Amino acid sequence: MSNEHPIRVLSIDDHPLLSEGIATMINNESDMKLVATSTTGNEGIRKHREIQPDITLTDLRLPDLSGIEVTRTIRAEFPDARIILLTMFAGDVEIQRALEAGARAYLLKSMPAEHMVETIRQVYNGKKRVLPEIASHLAEHLGEEPLTNREIDVLRHVSGGNRNRDIAKNLFISEETVKAHVKHIMEKLGASDRTQAMAIAARRGFIHL
Repeated sequence: MSNEHPIRVLSIDDHPLLSEGIATMINNESDMKLVATSTTGNEGIRKHREIQPDITLTDLRLPDLSGIEVTRTIRAEFPDARIILLTMFAGDVEIQRALEAGARAYLLKSMPAEHMVETIRQVYNGKKRVLPEIASHLAEHLGEEPLTNREIDVLRHVSGGNRNRDIAKNLFISEETVKAHVKHIMEKLGASDRTQAMAIAARRGFIHL
């Protein structure tokens, strides 16, 4: 690609040091140009609408929206938008949600810079990219029964330190129903108690502790 028509990149990330690192990395490549940055999801969506970049890099965790919500919103308006999600985490649930939302790639921030710029080029050329270590997280839980939305609601309340009685009151369900949900959650996650269930759910991306 000639320098006259570089790959135009929008970066959405609220961590100053990481944003600077991404900016330096992109601008050091002769075939790329960082055209805009944003520190929130909503601002990133607005800038994408105005600029319509070739590639959008978005953090998974933003102050207002998740990177998955940003991806879903942009793709609803621009179905051909090429979006790459960046994260410190590799939970299989969030990876699956990101890909279902239309992300073209899912990258860990710990990866070498050359992998990231190569991924930008591949996605620009219409390819999808999932790193082997991320693909292994997906494969590990393939075919398992996922937690339902209600079970995730219950789990969030459990992680907040709420007792069954309080959870029942907050969710307008009976205490017996809460107990049944907790039992199913532990069975699905292979956990022996509530504490282990929360740790597994957080690692896989069902909840954020």
